[in-house]
Amino acid sequence: MWEGKYDEYGNRREVDVAGCAMPMQRIETVDQPRFEAHAAGQADLFEREHKRQDDFRNRLIWGDNKLVMASLLKEFKGKIDLIYIDPPFDVGADFSMKVPIGDDKDTIGKDQSTLEMVAYRDTWGKGTDSYLFMMYERLVLLRELLSETGTIYIHADWHVGHYLKVICYDVFGEENFINEITWHYYNKMAPISRCFPRASDRIISFSRTVGRHTFKQQYEKRDKPVKQLKRKFVNGKAINVRDEAGNVQYQMKDTRRLDDVWRISMLQPADKTQYLAYGTQKPEGVLERIINASSNEGDLVADFFCGSGTTGAVAERLGRRWIMADLGRFAIHTSRKRLIELQRKLHKEGQPYRAFDVYNLGRYERQWWQQERLAGADEEHRRVVLEFFRAEVLDSKQTSSPLIHGRKGQAFCHVDGIDSLFIREEATAVANAVAQAGGRECYCLAWEFEMDLRLHTAALAAELGVKLKLIQIPREIMEKNRTSPPPFLEVAVLEAEPVYRVGTLTPALSQGERGKCVDIKLTEFLPSLAEVPSKELEAIKERAMKSGMDFVDFWAVDFDWQPGKPFNHHWQDYRTRKDRSLKTVSDAGFVYPKPGKYTACVKVVDTFGSDTSITVDVEV
Repeated sequence: MWEGKYDEYGNRREVDVAGCAMPMQRIETVDQPRFEAHAAGQADLFEREHKRQDDFRNRLIWGDNKLVMASLLKEFKGKIDLIYIDPPFDVGADFSMKVPIGDDKDTIGKDQSTLEMVAYRDTWGKGTDSYLFMMYERLVLLRELLSETGTIYIHADWHVGHYLKVICYDVFGEENFINEITWHYYNKMAPISRCFPRASDRIISFSRTVGRHTFKQQYEKRDKPVKQLKRKFVNGKAINVRDEAGNVQYQMKDTRRLDDVWRISMLQPADKTQYLAYGTQKPEGVLERIINASSNEGDLVADFFCGSGTTGAVAERLGRRWIMADLGRFAIHTSRKRLIELQRKLHKEGQPYRAFDVYNLGRYERQWWQQERLAGADEEHRRVVLEFFRAEVLDSKQTSSPLIHGRKGQAFCHVDGIDSLFIREEATAVANAVAQAGGRECYCLAWEFEMDLRLHTAALAAELGVKLKLIQIPREIMEKNRTSPPPFLEVAVLEAEPVYRVGTLTPALSQGERGKCVDIKLTEFLPSLAEVPSKELEAIKERAMKSGMDFVDFWAVDFDWQPGKPFNHHWQDYRTRKDRSLKTVSDAGFVYPKPGKYTACVKVVDTFGSDTSITVDVEV
C-alpha cells in the first residue's frame, strides 16, 4: 500500500496513457561514418560494403520517461523484446558531479538540471510513497511495451529493491518472476562501520508471459580448470559416460554455467576503455550478460533511465536495435558522444552499425504547468515570472506598449508567452517599443529562443541604442510551493564564421574539378551557467569570461541546414576522457553541389550538457 494507489472512492488509480502521449520532435540525425565516406568521395563504396541489417534507426530521447513511454505505445506496444532500467533508488543521494573542463585536468561542480531537480523532488517529495507511485506508473507502461516473449530487468539496491519486487508481482504477476540476481562488486572501497560492508546490488527480472520469454544459458570462465565427469542426458536424467572398458570418462572444464550471483568489478577511474566519470555508470559486462541471455540479434532493447548510455552501447555492439531515454540533458549528451564514438569504431573494424536519431520531449512540462497551475492564463504566467525575477509588474495603464510587462532597476522587462519561441520579429518589436518609451535596456525572459538571435540583438543595439538581455526562464519556478527565486541567467553566447578554402582539390570533387571547400570556425563562446553550484558561480563566471572555449565539450556542423528539418551531423569534434583537445575549426572541407547561398547550423554542447545553436550564412 502507498499513498496514491487508490483514489478518494477506493478505486485503483489508472495510468492516464492517453493524456501522457505527446508528439516527439526529431531534432538530430547521426550517421557519422556515412558522411565521412561521402565527404571522401567514397559514397558508392560505402553503400555497397556497409552491412546495415535493416532501415531501423535507433532512438535517443530527451524527456520525462513516463511521457516518452506513453508516446511510444502507438508504434511500439508489445514490440520491445528486452528492457533494462536502472532507476534512482536512494532518497538521500547527491546527484551533483564533477565534470572536466578545458584541455587540462581541471574539474568543476555540476548540479542536476532544473528538470531533474523538479522530477527528483516530485519522486521523493513524500518519501517512499511518492517513489513507489512513480515507479508503479512506469512499470505499467513498461509492461505494455514488452513483447510476449520479452523480459524486463530492474536494477536496484538495498534501499528499495524489496519494494520494487513486490510491485512487480502486482504489475507482471508473481508467476512471471524469473530471477533475483546478485551483482557482487568485489572492488568497492567501503568505510569501516558497525555492519558488514555492502558490496552488492540486486537485479530482478520478470517475463511478460509465463514460460515464453527468450533465454539462452550463459557461461563464464573459471579461475582454474576443474576435472569433471563426462555426462550425457537421457530423458532428462544425467548418465556418466564410459569408455569401451567400462571406465568412467573425465574432462577438464574451464567454463561454468552462470548462476544468479555475478562477480563483476565496479568501474574505476583507471579503466580507460569504459570509465566516463558518470555517477551511475554500470560496467558493460553486466549488460552483456543480460542482453546475450534475454535477446537475439536484431531484437529491440530499451532503457528509459539510460544515464551514460551503457545499454545502447552494448546493444549496438551485439547487433541489437535500441531505444534509450533520459530526463537529464547531460545524460543525453554523454550517450550521444559515446554512440558516435562507437559508430566510428565499428565502421573502422568493418562491423555493422545503425544510425540513430535524437528526439526531444523535454519542453512539454511547461504546458502541463500552464494547464494545471495557471489555468492557461498568460497574464498570471507573466506575473509569476516577474515576481520570481524580483521585478516590478507593470499593468497596461503604466506602460505605452503591450510588449513591456515590467521594470527592474532602470531596465524594462518583456516576458514571452509560455508556449512561445522568442524570435527575431518579436525582438525587433520589443526593441522599438523600449526605444519609444525612452528606455535603453530590456530583459527579455523566455523559455525558448530562436537560433542566431544574439547576432540580431547586437544589430538592434547598434541601430536603436537598445540592449536586449536574453534571459532563460528557470524551470524551478514550476515547482510546487516554490517561494525563493532561482537564478535567472543569460543564455549562452556563440559566434562562428565560414572558412573558405578556395582552389583546394578534395577527394569529394571529381578528378580535374576544383572548387570552393567550406569549413566553420568557432570565434566566441560564453556558456550558460544555470547548472553551476551557487558557491562556485562567481569563480566560474570569471573563467568563462577569460576562456569560454574551455567550456565547449562538443560541437557539430550541419553544412546544409534547412529550417524545420532535423540537425544533420555532417561533422563534429568533442573532448574525451583520454583526449581533452578540441578543434576550433572544422576539417570537413564541405563541398556544395552548386554555387549559391546556403545556411550552416552550428551546435555547441557545453561541459554541463546544455546546448546552443546558431546559423551561419555561406555563399559559394
